[in-house]
Amino acid sequence: MSRIASTFARLNAQGRKALIPYVTAGFPFADVTPELMHGMVAGGADVIELGVPFSDPSADGPVIQKAGEKALSLGIGVVQVLDMVRAFRTRDRTTPVVLMGYANPIERYDIRHGMATDESAFIRDAAAAGVDGMLIVDYPPEECALFASRLRAHGMDLIFLLAPTSTDARMAQIAQLASGYVYYVSLKGVTGAGTLDVQAVQAMLPRIRQHVHVPVGVGFGIRDAATAQAIGRVADAVVIGSKIIQLIENQPRDRVAGVAQDFLREIRSALD
Repeated sequence: MSRIASTFARLNAQGRKALIPYVTAGFPFADVTPELMHGMVAGGADVIELGVPFSDPSADGPVIQKAGEKALSLGIGVVQVLDMVRAFRTRDRTTPVVLMGYANPIERYDIRHGMATDESAFIRDAAAAGVDGMLIVDYPPEECALFASRLRAHGMDLIFLLAPTSTDARMAQIAQLASGYVYYVSLKGVTGAGTLDVQAVQAMLPRIRQHVHVPVGVGFGIRDAATAQAIGRVADAVVIGSKIIQLIENQPRDRVAGVAQDFLREIRSALD
């Protein structure tokens, strides 16, 4: 059982929901991410989504795009992201870490670091660093069966996005490959956009669960404790990203982890 699966099993046995914060690796300071990750765990995070900066993101709104641009300007790439996970693992061997990003940096990493016919250098090195799962926004299920198989061989999960526009056929297709959890994008649009419709989410989740038999996390538009609590009543996990980025953006370095921790503690209390 993967670290992600065991985390959800433990929470389910306790009657609790998973809190999954997202932050962009290397933002707002190049060296703050491991400390920030520990702060989020102290605040109640159950799984951490760590964004891999990319110059041309298709699903990220202005807040996360800006964070990615800042991280790139500080020299953060895949090598540095894996180093951050490795540093986090020196003190935390239990909290799952999911890398969220795009295909281009992964494929470039394989080209630069060597890729055998039966192994991806990126997957090999991510597993060695302590990564538990991948969410690659622009890897459609039709094109990543081999990628999913290679991840499973290294004890990692492949997480997919579902949207309000996902058809039953698409959900069934994703269910064949998804593990760990699926991430339901509760809004049409990019991260940080619009106002979340809790009733629409509540209506969609039973339909998703007809096809998908892993936990369902909900994100995009969750910005406060009240909304997180409402989503937590119907979903298995709550994912929060843009709000955390906004809160830490202008903090001095020594306050970044504490600000995120305080915010997540409030969300955790509401979920529980």
